[in-house]
Amino acid sequence: MRIPFTRNVRLAVVAAATALSLTGLSACSGSSGSGSDANSLEMWTFKQSHVGALRTAAAEFKKQTGITVKVEAYTPDDAYTTKVQSAAKTGDLPDVLEVHSDGEDRVLGAAGILSDLSGDFKGDWAGRVQQSVQQSGLVTAQRFKDSQPATAKDHGIKEGQRFSVPLTVGTFGIVYANKKILADVGINKAPDDWEGFLDALSVTKAKNPATGGLALGLKVQSTGLNWVLQPLAFSQLGQTGYESLFGENKNADFASPNGLKVLRMYNELTPYWMPGSQTLTIDQADQAFAQGKAAFDVGGTFTLAFLQQNGMKPDDVFAFGLPSPKNGAIPHRALGPLALTGLSLTATSGQPDNAKKWMEFLSQQKVAAQFAKDASDVPATELGADAATVLGPTLSALVDSFKGTPRTTYDPSRGNEFRAPGYEQDDAGAILADLTPLKQQSVETTARKLRELNASYWAAARQ
Repeated sequence: MRIPFTRNVRLAVVAAATALSLTGLSACSGSSGSGSDANSLEMWTFKQSHVGALRTAAAEFKKQTGITVKVEAYTPDDAYTTKVQSAAKTGDLPDVLEVHSDGEDRVLGAAGILSDLSGDFKGDWAGRVQQSVQQSGLVTAQRFKDSQPATAKDHGIKEGQRFSVPLTVGTFGIVYANKKILADVGINKAPDDWEGFLDALSVTKAKNPATGGLALGLKVQSTGLNWVLQPLAFSQLGQTGYESLFGENKNADFASPNGLKVLRMYNELTPYWMPGSQTLTIDQADQAFAQGKAAFDVGGTFTLAFLQQNGMKPDDVFAFGLPSPKNGAIPHRALGPLALTGLSLTATSGQPDNAKKWMEFLSQQKVAAQFAKDASDVPATELGADAATVLGPTLSALVDSFKGTPRTTYDPSRGNEFRAPGYEQDDAGAILADLTPLKQQSVETTARKLRELNASYWAAARQ
């Protein structure tokens, strides 16, 4: 499963949820649902890469409690959605579902399929989860407000309810580099800064014009914007300067000197895209990198598991956050994590107490660390000072990309705070694609079009 961050960053994570129809989806009341008994549970996931890790955890859980957990995966996402819909109608849901965080959980909760966990996720359980994602799954005041229109897919939820608890976290703007290709040109470490990144690309591309470039699934138009330009702009300009790019002040927007600066920096990648990047989906770009068709790949923390599924080992790559310009406002920028997947208790579970024991068990530090290694994914649990020793260098590098202060951390979940209401990232992404890799527009024209796009959203918001 890949995570196509397209429009709204967070809501795109739950793209599968938007396909759900609430009509007739409510769980069959009075059904025992999962078919579990006093000593067994059933859990479904949409992530094939999590199955082995969950089964390993289940084996340990059985040793400690005597309770068996049967874990099954249904992929791709559309098939999982269909499976959940069908099971909800027939009363055959499992006890526990892995869900996309902060969207799908609320849709299913509003449909009566999931139980409210607000009274359970507290104390040691909540305290083990990284503070930045502890509110994931909770119906906050803003989420409740957003659900009020009758057309909202999560209409019917109540403030204070909780329909999932965090299982995995991640972010994007993570660069993967093929160690072997780099070693062939004498590079044996990840670049320290943006300038070093460009230098490395220059060398690998010169050595191997066809396979020495940079892969990114630019067919998804917002990836260049979300995964590269925005964290780059944050590093160069600082938070205020970055957020002002999307405002109405012409002295600070994309057509201002600051805006032109970051667009020119982004355009520096133009010589190094792998051939055909603009036609590749995210999966296709990652597959191309795994097959040795590119020296570098931009993705997210979640990309590592996908690369592993396609034949690369974690030790085959350097993984690092998109490098910052050495003379930018924030030369050592962090990438803030988002909750990506969560665990939900179905309303029809016949063993809700045992199911909650299993969900809390997965949050334990030792269990979460083993899960991370087995799944090549980043758990929501805070792993502590020994994370590097436990996880190994590549996974540790992903976790390290989160580490920063509020001032130095680029938070991809922010947007409504400084963009015009109704802003669509795909529209900006399409303008950006004409600059690079397509080379159809100049930096100046791109800047003017981005200014005009932002202005149109602000004008619409005032009507």
